[in-house]
Amino acid sequence: MSDKHQVPEYQVPRVWQPPQADDGKWSQINRPVSGATHEKILPKGEHPLQLYSLGTPNGQKVTIMLEELLVLGEQGAEYNAHLINIGEGDQFSSGFVAINPNSKIPALLDCSLDAPQRVFESGAILLYLAEKFGRLLPTDLGKRTEVLNWLFWLQGSAPYLGGGFGHFYAYAPVKIEYAINRFTMEAKRQLDVLDKQLAEHTYIAGDEYSIADIAIWPWYGNLVLGQTYGAAEFLDVNAYVHVQRWAKEIAKRAAVQRGRIVNRTSAQGGLFVEHRHSAADIDAVLSR
Repeated sequence: MSDKHQVPEYQVPRVWQPPQADDGKWSQINRPVSGATHEKILPKGEHPLQLYSLGTPNGQKVTIMLEELLVLGEQGAEYNAHLINIGEGDQFSSGFVAINPNSKIPALLDCSLDAPQRVFESGAILLYLAEKFGRLLPTDLGKRTEVLNWLFWLQGSAPYLGGGFGHFYAYAPVKIEYAINRFTMEAKRQLDVLDKQLAEHTYIAGDEYSIADIAIWPWYGNLVLGQTYGAAEFLDVNAYVHVQRWAKEIAKRAAVQRGRIVNRTSAQGGLFVEHRHSAADIDAVLSR
């Protein structure tokens, strides 16, 4: 790498060591080792499904999915949603690590079974719920495969948008031109991929709403609607007219309006429901 691409203040050591100084608001949520830092039992509610999450894009995927299932009449999808405050290290508690050894939200515990089943990774949770209830995932092999193509596309692409573009554009304590350019290039390429797909299809994977849309909307729908990173103008999101059309249509869905505010806090702005124990918790907020 040439000198022009290096941050002048940083000299790469022979062996990396964790930084000692505070490197920004979110610097304490990551560590170079796994496992619990403290003992804490997770709360448990009365419903079949127990969700431990935060209303980030990955968290919104699951709450939107659960709300969609409830709209479809699947009462077995009733859930308690418990807030995991990653800024305070809740994800490193012994209870949370037992459900997700990777210490990332969201994590789900299905207590409707004789032996409760843990499910972690947001994409895996969407697939688990779709298969459990037989909803929002086609049974036809070709259509199912197309949905899974896009589900896995999201799982591989979103880290470039969030941990890459979003981190260096919005959260990094110093602005690094090389890093912002690199991840902006990729974010815009991904938006172009979606725009071309949606130019030919109503929804991401075809003409049926599916877990592909539920997975992708919280990341890219929120982005083009100006709800993420304050980067709409910077990324010229209005140029992606087909993504805009899709994002606005999805945003009108009742389940999306409900699910997107669950496990959010006042610090995140907008409407928020920190903990969801019944539909009434969301109703009370939306009726204000």
